[in-house]
Amino acid sequence: MQKIKLTKTELRKHKNHLKRFNRYLPILYIKKQQLQNVIEMVKIELKRVTAECSKLREEMIPWIGLLGEEVGLSDLLSIKKIETRVENIAGVDVPVFVTAHIERREYDLFLTPLWVDSAVVVMSEILSLQAEEFILSERLCSLERELTVTSQRVNLFEKVKIPEAKETVRKILIFLGDQQTSAMGWARIAKKKLKEAE
Repeated sequence: MQKIKLTKTELRKHKNHLKRFNRYLPILYIKKQQLQNVIEMVKIELKRVTAECSKLREEMIPWIGLLGEEVGLSDLLSIKKIETRVENIAGVDVPVFVTAHIERREYDLFLTPLWVDSAVVVMSEILSLQAEEFILSERLCSLERELTVTSQRVNLFEKVKIPEAKETVRKILIFLGDQQTSAMGWARIAKKKLKEAE
């Protein structure tokens, strides 16, 4: 820790620091609360998407045995592009899922089994939901990282910076008060000696 200069200039500097810290702390509290609220909403959305994906998989169970036939179902679908936009939440740029562009390759309706049509529809929905789940997970990670940083800053200001500044201001005020009292005492002594000398 650096040595404190016990001067009026240093007192003014530390009072300004204290004022700035006290002004900045409520902003950090608001940011932390906003991040916590958005994280909670993203978690709810992520649960919804995961549940939808699970529901679609369960709907596939009755005809999943048919997927054992080699029809090249995995070659019929692919994600071409995941479209996202960027949203700023409490100073953090996070991705927002817009849509997943799924490419469906043409297949011969006469050579493929009838169930492939239904499988392609369900599989494309699952792929879209998985893409949304991936983007929501990225969004959640970004927000949780920012929440960690913000919480650390709140603790730094609350538990370190503000108490340090208060203590420094107190020490300087005590020192300057002692100096002033001492100067007044010396002034009285000098005045008394001047009167005695006359």
